[in-house]
Amino acid sequence: MNERAADGQLSDRRASVIWDEEMDLSDLIIPEAILSSLKVNSKKQVIQALAEKAAEMTGLDEREIFDTLLQREKLGSTGVGGGIAIPHGKHPNLDRIFGLFARLAKPIDFEALDELPVDLVFVLLAPEGAGADHLKALAQIARLFREPGVVSKLRASSDKSALYAVLAAGATPDAA
Repeated sequence: MNERAADGQLSDRRASVIWDEEMDLSDLIIPEAILSSLKVNSKKQVIQALAEKAAEMTGLDEREIFDTLLQREKLGSTGVGGGIAIPHGKHPNLDRIFGLFARLAKPIDFEALDELPVDLVFVLLAPEGAGADHLKALAQIARLFREPGVVSKLRASSDKSALYAVLAAGATPDAA
């Protein structure tokens, strides 16, 4: 299902993905949507770099994605604790739920709830009308990051394929 069109953007085959409890994160994220050692110094730089990558992957305007994520951050930090942030938002021109993951080269202040610096970031973008599907995907990501084994493996992994394997395997309903 993870196919790419000739122009480098995700193919329309994924455009109609509707989130359900049976799906795992491999339905949401592809290896190309993983940044294994993102070098940034601030929360704003993280959001900017991830908006740039998301724009490249989706074909949407980078500034609109940045603004969407920044507006959500203004409501309250998406730094959920334990060194993890899950910036998310809805975009009117997106036609499917989209995920992007970054392991930061060094932890940064993200104004997290527990005040710990963040080094693992999962961006979730959803269409305006996604409603419950957006919340289900967000809940599944949060559940994944509550697994200590998954988090430690993500921190120990240094390349895209290893990070993808941890995300895909760790998010399956049968994962230990």
